[in-house]
Amino acid sequence: LRLFGHPQDSVRVTLYRDNHAWCPYSQKVWLWLEEKRIPYRVEKVTLHCYGQKEPWYRKLVPSGEVPAIEMDGDMIADSDAIIEHLEKEYGVLHCSITDTNVRNLAVIERKLYEEWLNWLTKPDRSPTEAAIRKKRFIKVVDFIERILGEKAGPYFLEEFSVADVVFTPFIERANATAFYFKGFRVRYGQFPNIDRWFTAMETRDAYRGSLSDYHTTCHVTPPLFGTCFESGDPEQKRCKSAIDDGPFLTIPDVHFDPPPDAIEICLARSVKHHSSILKQQPQRHANSDEAFRCALTYLITGVRIPPPPGTNSSLRYIRDRVSCPRDMPPHSAELFRHCCEQIAALDGHERGTPIPQQHRLDQEPFAFIKAKQQTELEVANEPEQDRAQAPQPQAPPPSQRQPPPAGEGSDDEQEP
Repeated sequence: LRLFGHPQDSVRVTLYRDNHAWCPYSQKVWLWLEEKRIPYRVEKVTLHCYGQKEPWYRKLVPSGEVPAIEMDGDMIADSDAIIEHLEKEYGVLHCSITDTNVRNLAVIERKLYEEWLNWLTKPDRSPTEAAIRKKRFIKVVDFIERILGEKAGPYFLEEFSVADVVFTPFIERANATAFYFKGFRVRYGQFPNIDRWFTAMETRDAYRGSLSDYHTTCHVTPPLFGTCFESGDPEQKRCKSAIDDGPFLTIPDVHFDPPPDAIEICLARSVKHHSSILKQQPQRHANSDEAFRCALTYLITGVRIPPPPGTNSSLRYIRDRVSCPRDMPPHSAELFRHCCEQIAALDGHERGTPIPQQHRLDQEPFAFIKAKQQTELEVANEPEQDRAQAPQPQAPPPSQRQPPPAGEGSDDEQEP
């Protein structure tokens, strides 16, 4: 529930989006609502790639696509149609999504989407074919670079507008996946105006709130959009290794300073979902809890305590499943992965269970709900004296907190 200072009875909009905040089209509507500061409720729906669509949602939206909104009793699906409907009630974000300039830019955004998927998800039968696909992708990115270069400010129009909302989901995903699967830099490379656009977007609270990171984006893209093919050159292998195995604190996915409470947020989210995280993982070890606590101890103190023998693969499974923005913001997630890896490395180098390529049923939400309910039942049945004696994680005073040392090692998924 997002109120923006309004009374709860003033909420007219319910946004139906995916459970894990992975759907690009849901992100578009989410960003628009946040930028306009319109009060709204959220109902979460399962995407096909990580579970069955809820029957109750099928009754509301027979196609099952997300996002959708319910407003004053009316159901509207399709992200562009939703924004157009909201504009009639709440006004435009600098200009309408139906404005000619925005429509023209949306054509380019669709071309970016097309060439991105063409390069990413189509197998290359020869080096020549690979070069052609890459060239076509770069041609679209270069055209976007020139459009942004024609503006006095960093955005697609004279000021931040719905045009930037339209571009955000797929320029963000293209940036992350080109780095991971192709070793190609959209940001921090040969496109300074696009870099300037990203930097400007990162000053906006709404964008930061919906922001994913490279690790999350690259591992949810194959189940959402199909098999993604790696270029296999040394630079691509280096980029992939950094995202998968670290060092996690130097991945170039965001370019703004960590918030002062990044450690506290990471710890709070980890403690809140502690039991569900441990119950859901397939590589449960008798001492997984102790290993996880070693990682959290390192997070808040910088002290590396070796975990119990044989727990390193369990820690790496936990490391790989943290997701942005679902679980925590990017800086907190980087710290989480860094701490899990540093502690796991003290025990060994076994891999965690691989992240699925065809689906994300390892993240299927009902299993987590069941684990949470089971944990709550166990706590309710626990003798009160045992509960009082159970050790609770304690963070040191703010003056003593230091971040872990860096560098210690190496939806509708597609609308029609």
